[in-house]
Amino acid sequence: MGNLLSNFRNTVTLSLALAALMIFAFGRVSGGGYDLIFWQAVARWVHVAAGILWIGLLYYFNFVQMRVMPAIPAEQKPAVGKHIAPEALFWFRWAAFVTVLAGLAVLYLRGSSYAHEVLTFGLVGGLVQGDQAYMLMGMGVWLALVMFLNVWGVIWPNQKRALGIVPADDEKKARAARTAMLASRINLLLSFPMLTAMAMYQTLFG
Repeated sequence: MGNLLSNFRNTVTLSLALAALMIFAFGRVSGGGYDLIFWQAVARWVHVAAGILWIGLLYYFNFVQMRVMPAIPAEQKPAVGKHIAPEALFWFRWAAFVTVLAGLAVLYLRGSSYAHEVLTFGLVGGLVQGDQAYMLMGMGVWLALVMFLNVWGVIWPNQKRALGIVPADDEKKARAARTAMLASRINLLLSFPMLTAMAMYQTLFG
């Protein structure tokens, strides 16, 4: 067991295999079997799992790395920039991609009318009583999309310059680092309202 747990890839592979077995079991015992609702559940599982990784890394960057970096001795900072940050950013940006892709899959697997109501804040066919819930959920979805575009369109391109992955002079590196930091803080700002919309809607309206 110690050898298994000491290997990251083996641990994750086994965990995913156990999760896949449980997903298969849910399909066997659910009333509809492997029907459309089952695949909604699978997409939601992917959405939540990737979302935990995405937002978890967002919080790591903001609650830990960016706050602690100024206190790290100058000779130790290159280790963070060359080894830890690029690896964290790899999982960060791809987790964001999978989260959004799986979230959109959940939307449309629930039906195109549901997806259109959410994406238009309940305005499809005119605003009627009950559409307020779609409006709140829609706010969460669009906040997540803004955050996703921020990751790929602002944070990652600027982090590549700041970390030296893309050649840049010191002035451009400093400017890119500040831009990436501010974009990350925007995502931190939007994250709690976004999570509120997701959790509250799912609990109250299903």
